[in-house]
Amino acid sequence: MDPHRFRAQFPSLVDTTHLASCSQGAISTQVTAALAELAYLLRDQGAPWGPWMTEVERLRATVAAFLNADTAEIALVPSASHAAFAAATAVDFGSDGVIVSMGAEFPSVAQALHAQRPAPGQMRWVSQDAMRAVGVVEAYRAQIDDSTRLVSIPLALYTDGSLQPVNAIAEHARAVGARVLVDAYQAAGVYPVDVAEIDCDYLITGTLKYLLGLPGIAVLFARSGVEDQHPPRMTGWFGRVDPFDFDPTNLDVPVEARRFESGTPGIPAVYAARAGIEVLDQIDPITRWKHVESLAAETTARLTEAGETLSLPAPDARPGPQVAIVDAVPEALTDFLAQRRIVTAPRGSIVRISFHYYNTTDDIDRLCAAIEDYRRQA
Repeated sequence: MDPHRFRAQFPSLVDTTHLASCSQGAISTQVTAALAELAYLLRDQGAPWGPWMTEVERLRATVAAFLNADTAEIALVPSASHAAFAAATAVDFGSDGVIVSMGAEFPSVAQALHAQRPAPGQMRWVSQDAMRAVGVVEAYRAQIDDSTRLVSIPLALYTDGSLQPVNAIAEHARAVGARVLVDAYQAAGVYPVDVAEIDCDYLITGTLKYLLGLPGIAVLFARSGVEDQHPPRMTGWFGRVDPFDFDPTNLDVPVEARRFESGTPGIPAVYAARAGIEVLDQIDPITRWKHVESLAAETTARLTEAGETLSLPAPDARPGPQVAIVDAVPEALTDFLAQRRIVTAPRGSIVRISFHYYNTTDDIDRLCAAIEDYRRQA
């Protein structure tokens, strides 16, 4: 399926240029239909727990296949923060164990990790200045030592979308016996994410953004064979061997990744998530990525030629699925573009332009023309 046929499944793209998939993906007709199915079940059955639980397990299997994981390695949790907390609290830090993370890590992950090691020196941050000066791998290596217990690495930065050299960093983590956590939220759906090829113990992603679902469901991949050093501390009835046993005195823990689950999943988000991933499954992952990569490269070239200042990858990182415009007042530029039905996503000093398989070169033309108009009026 070429991008134009793929695009036809997203009604809003008839009159909207959607360049904010790094924040929320466009909504397909399949997702709308899945939500309509949920609404019908509620009207027809009132409390359709049987169909809901079937849908939860269908989503688990769909996510596992999408990431090349086993279903037993997939936990469905409410958010990336929940997933990061679960992974961190499974680790025994002792009195002096350290977490190494990136200063550009998204707060959902970074703050959940920081809360586990709040004392000075227990949390070490790899700075952007260091990454740009010596490269990402060397900047991480300088922070990792024998006291390191967990190393957290974003696969793609939320700021500029750049792809990080995860396996090269993980090699240094493994050398000191540390576990590796990867946040793939800003990549999964456009960049091929295969957990068999990523050296990590835990991987986080979620179903809004590039996976084309809605907020309310995130994914924690917990590799089989990686044993918890502490039992799960955030738990609930879905974190039991049999959630429908209803024995409040029993705190049994499944061996599967489900042990990191807690309360009832966000059922509307579950329905939307599976539909979104099944839309993505229409396209070969390499084909998806090559198309997105070419759009990002063309946009980078055109905006650079037009004199825009862009945030570019560190020396040993690679361009990802978005282009980041550095602007003095990013909200003003974002609002100007929104008035022309061009949806972007500002963060800090940056306007993020992100691409999906449904985007085309026509979208780049509209974006560049609108930015030129904005600069002319400034």
